[in-house]
Amino acid sequence: MNSTLYWEAHFSDLFAACAKRYDQGDSQFELWFSQADQALLDHLGYTAREFFDFVEDHCRSGHQDPSAATALLVAAVRRDYFHQVQGGKRSTHRVDPATLPPKPQAVEGIVWLPRLIAKARAKLRGEMDPDTMYGCGGDRDFFQRHQIHPADLLRAVWSLGEDDAAIVAWVKARSRA
Repeated sequence: MNSTLYWEAHFSDLFAACAKRYDQGDSQFELWFSQADQALLDHLGYTAREFFDFVEDHCRSGHQDPSAATALLVAAVRRDYFHQVQGGKRSTHRVDPATLPPKPQAVEGIVWLPRLIAKARAKLRGEMDPDTMYGCGGDRDFFQRHQIHPADLLRAVWSLGEDDAAIVAWVKARSRA
């Protein structure tokens, strides 16, 4: 089966297999991926670490949050951006975590949103530092509190570009907090 044509099935199967490995005590993610698996990650514009972060948090939450479906939807947005905007070419830039807005920073009274916007942009471009995760526990708290899906925010940040005011308005219009 062509992993780029049927990538979502490959992704889902790989996610389940890696979650099983993690649950069995294997956290050496660098050794988890076959050549075909690595080709899938390359097709998505993903790193092994990005994939691992979702698997690890999924397993640590008792297979609840983030769900495998959420991991797939976030990967779909990254894949689309990677191919449509970046032409399948990875960025060599990494966003230094120290340059992200502080966690308690707010915009229009919405705590965490400035940080999340910066992380969403970095995730879209594939520029996340290996020690930073889009969809980490703090991000998930924000998403749950505001009832916004992480993939939806990525798509909004993509479509609204550098217009922070429009992104804030988008969040406010959808937020249930």
